[in-house]
Formats: sequence, structure tokens, C-alpha cells
Amino acid sequence: MIVSIASGKGGTGKTTVAVNLALSVEKANLLDCDVEEPNVPALLPIDEAESSSVYLPTPIVDQEKCTLCGKCGSFCQFNAILVGRTKTIVYPEICHSCGGCSIVCPEKAIHEEDREVGLVYTSDYEQLRITYGELTIGEPIATPIIKAVKTRIVSGELNLLDSPPGTACPVIETIHGSDYVLLVTEPTPFGLHDLSMAVDVVRGLGIPHGVVINRAGIGDDSVKDYCAEHDIPLLLEIPFDRRIAELYSNGVPFVKEMPEYRKLFRELIKSIQESI
Repeated sequence: MIVSIASGKGGTGKTTVAVNLALSVEKANLLDCDVEEPNVPALLPIDEAESSSVYLPTPIVDQEKCTLCGKCGSFCQFNAILVGRTKTIVYPEICHSCGGCSIVCPEKAIHEEDREVGLVYTSDYEQLRITYGELTIGEPIATPIIKAVKTRIVSGELNLLDSPPGTACPVIETIHGSDYVLLVTEPTPFGLHDLSMAVDVVRGLGIPHGVVINRAGIGDDSVKDYCAEHDIPLLLEIPFDRRIAELYSNGVPFVKEMPEYRKLFRELIKSIQESI
């Protein structure tokens, strides 16, 4: 089973829910797909992790063969190739590695070479197999690293995917193929606004979903009303608790010191299993 933990905005407690949920079950694979800022390693003491590089094929132009015909530049929908008066320039950071430019080049002046764009790390902690990715600084496209992280999903086991915040391409890449999406929000106007956008995305993909309200008690009941109106299961409320905040500030998952929450998270997983 693949469960993605997502949110319409950052700072709702998505990673907190993912980590504490993972620690509450007997065995799980925890995959941090927020490759621009992976926070799972900050909440779990990962001492050693095996790393592997992620490469993308990137076009290289042989300027001596190039006749500046412009077919490669016209083909590229991402403006990653500029055909000038004297040479053809490739902008690798915005190249999507489709390979089309090398195919349409009549002079066979373009070939592809691998370029490292990030790393994927794997490690073990207690009953968890942890995988997380890191996008190379300066690289603007996160989806190739997310795809590499998702190759570590294990069929037949519980896989928990910590998604990036928002509703853009990295989120869609993460939750695509999930059996269920757990949407973490907060009971504020901002939380409701961004939750509604996330719900639109998840429903557009046809994925079953439910809501966890974090920091319950600080706002109003608008999120609850929204869930009731749109028939979205409200699976768990985590209160605005100083002790939870202090543990988080010290990098300690709160189920470690507050074991009563383990039962609640197990019931949450059971509810998800029953719904799908």
C-alpha cells in the first residue's frame, strides 16, 4: 500500500505526521519526496546512509557539425536550446531530457551525456527503511529526483511518501500512483484555502483521500465544515500542544514520549486500509 502525506501549503506538520505515523506501525518504508528540503533526516537520527547519484541525459552539440539550421531549437518546447548566429547553446538546467533534439538534428551533431542532478539516500532506523533525495543546488527541476526516490517503493509493504508542499509538479509526481493521500492541514483561513486546492488536485487524479488537522484548537471550525460539506473523512486531530512543539523543536518524534498517540496513528492506518 502506498500512502502519500501531502498538504496544500508548507508548515502544516506534514513531515511530523509522516514520521510519527511511520514509527507507530510495525514496519514501513518512509520515503521523503521533498527533495528540495528533506526534513525526515532532521527528525530521525540517521547516522549512516548509502547514497547513489541521479543522472539526466543532457544534449551536447558538436559545433563543427552543426549547420545552425534551427530544427533543434524549434523542436524544444522548453527553450533549452538557443540557435544563434555562430553557435548553438544548450541550457542544461531547463532541459527535460526528452532526447528529441538529437533525433531531429539532420547532421547528427547532437549527442547526450549524463549529468548529475541529485542524490538518493537510503538508511535503516528501528523498523523503518528510510529513503530521501536531495536536489543539487542550482538545479530547478525536482521531479527526476522524486522519480528516483519512488523506485525504492516496495510492493506488498506499507510505503509512506512525505510529499513536497503545495500543488505543483513535484506534488503531482509524488502522489501519482498512490492508493491514498493523507492531507495535513491547520484550522486557519490559510490552511483551508490551500487544503481546498490540494483536494482539487487529488480529486482530479482520482485518488482516495482524508484529512488530518494539526495544531487543532488554534483557529476555527471552517476546515471541519469544509470536510463535512465535501464528504472528506476527518481521520485525526492533533491538538496545539506545547509538549509536542517542544519535542519537535528538539528533533524528537512525539510518539517517542507520548505513546498514547501510537494507537491513534494505528487506527488511522486501519481506517485508510478499510476505505481502499
